[in-house]
Amino acid sequence: MGFGMGRVLIAAVLAAGLSATARAQDYPSRPVTMVVPFTSGGSTEIMARLITQGLETKLGKPVILLEALDRVLARVAGEPLSRFYEAEHRAHGVEVRLGIGVGKLIGRDGRVAGVTLADGEEIAADAVLVAAGARSAALHPALDGLVRPVKGEILRLAHRPGAFPAPVRTVRALVDGRPVYAVPRDGGGLVVGATQADVGFDTEPTVGGVRDLLRDVERVLPGVAEFALLEVAAGLRPGSPDNLPLIGGLGPDGPLVATGHHRNGILLAPSTAAAIGDLVTSGRMSAAASHFGLARFSRAAATPAVMGA
Repeated sequence: MGFGMGRVLIAAVLAAGLSATARAQDYPSRPVTMVVPFTSGGSTEIMARLITQGLETKLGKPVILLEALDRVLARVAGEPLSRFYEAEHRAHGVEVRLGIGVGKLIGRDGRVAGVTLADGEEIAADAVLVAAGARSAALHPALDGLVRPVKGEILRLAHRPGAFPAPVRTVRALVDGRPVYAVPRDGGGLVVGATQADVGFDTEPTVGGVRDLLRDVERVLPGVAEFALLEVAAGLRPGSPDNLPLIGGLGPDGPLVATGHHRNGILLAPSTAAAIGDLVTSGRMSAAASHFGLARFSRAAATPAVMGA
């Protein structure tokens, strides 16, 4: 069950029809468009960016990058991560489309064939990768119960004149059984995080969460008591039943998946991008990456590629 390389669509909401026997040498003679709908910010965006650039390099073909879902916390120099990388993507020949909603996956002949955007536009593809973080399950019912939102609150602090300087390296600690970290930022600021709670898609910061973070970081770094509190925010991590990543395909004709990284999304983004790149270009992943395949959950392995198609 191969697929001709017309379009490869990779999303942080994606889906795919990859042949297990596909070979990279089959690709060069035909145009390939890769579409990447992603959840803006954090590890999901970093994975989308790495996958996009990695495949653009391997295939040497056009790429379309779609910002599909919610604003999240990641920023560079105060700007959303998606805006920061927009110029870089365009310089590599990537078409960037921000603020585009992805409504659903398109199914044809029992396989995933692209996505439908919120405005009704259809984008056909030979492969679609679901990488929408905690909201990945909204794009394919097989992921319902396999991907869940895990709330995390963070604080952004700024150094004030007269306060002790911030540490120059990341500080991690355990306070009363709660993990806390403080990450230095330019200008002497700090990012402090992060709480963890299974409370669904709740993204409102709570008094209790802020209290715990401030108390815990002050126990570790007493000097932060004189810092300014600039921002309080909450985001959603994608969790899985065993809190390990979900990387691979929902069957030979279904979507590709890259989600479920829990607290380690940014750390694992490069290796996840490499695994998906290998799967798209050669039809297989490394033995190490294969341990995180969806086949470990029998229900997902048995789910049809496109529900109701």
